[in-house]
Amino acid sequence: MQLLCHSRRSPVHRGLGACVRRWAALLLSVFCMGTAAHAQNSVVSDKLLTEVGQWVQQSQQLDASQFSFAALDGRVQLQSCDRPLVMDTPFAARETVRVRCLGNPSWQLYLRVLLKPGVAPGLPAQNSAAPIPNTSSPAATGATRRVVVASQTLRAGSIATRDLLREVDVPAQGVELQALGSIKEVENSELVRDVQAGVPLRAFDVRRAVVVKQGQLVMLTVGQGNGFSITARVEAMQDGKIGDQIRLKNPESGRLLTGIVTGPNAARGL
Repeated sequence: MQLLCHSRRSPVHRGLGACVRRWAALLLSVFCMGTAAHAQNSVVSDKLLTEVGQWVQQSQQLDASQFSFAALDGRVQLQSCDRPLVMDTPFAARETVRVRCLGNPSWQLYLRVLLKPGVAPGLPAQNSAAPIPNTSSPAATGATRRVVVASQTLRAGSIATRDLLREVDVPAQGVELQALGSIKEVENSELVRDVQAGVPLRAFDVRRAVVVKQGQLVMLTVGQGNGFSITARVEAMQDGKIGDQIRLKNPESGRLLTGIVTGPNAARGL
């Protein structure tokens, strides 16, 4: 940055001090802004590494003293997430952990786990959940936590409907932080990996599924909750996931409508 302050021994010389002071104030302001941003980035980084560290301990059966993380690139500007982070190991080598924020703004980050000499990783992260123990046993005592499990083996790509799921209470110790606790959180979602019967489903095991497809007939409900309701069969003009706002068409009149997807081939009118 060039200082555009020039002076000779003339009346302009008297303005040199003021010019230098203005530039000094500007440089100080830029420096302070950078310092504040760095401090905020450091706080977010520490919080993120703490959460990911806890996940690695649970999913790979490691102690906190047995691993660390490779240093983050200083140019990476971390942002807080308005919902729980989603973590998994997307590659065959489990040293790489993918961290995702599915909120707003959404982002993802890859962290490398550095194992201490002589330490071997535990079970793979995507298979780390153990079968649900028999909670009717007298040995199952202490604090419990409600989790969602599959009532039968579910294959990747299948839709997790309510009849394939159940909620059970299990000992809280050893349950992953990402384990889902309500069927409503996972109902009509698509499985991204195989899940064995009796194994807790985790947030990263599922994703929102397309439950309405373009060209299909959809049951549209209007006025529900206002003392009356009207249902009609309409045609979907686009694909939709639960919660999506999509275009619909009355096949008889050709009138275009808008609705919110509420389930498989079902929508609520606006």
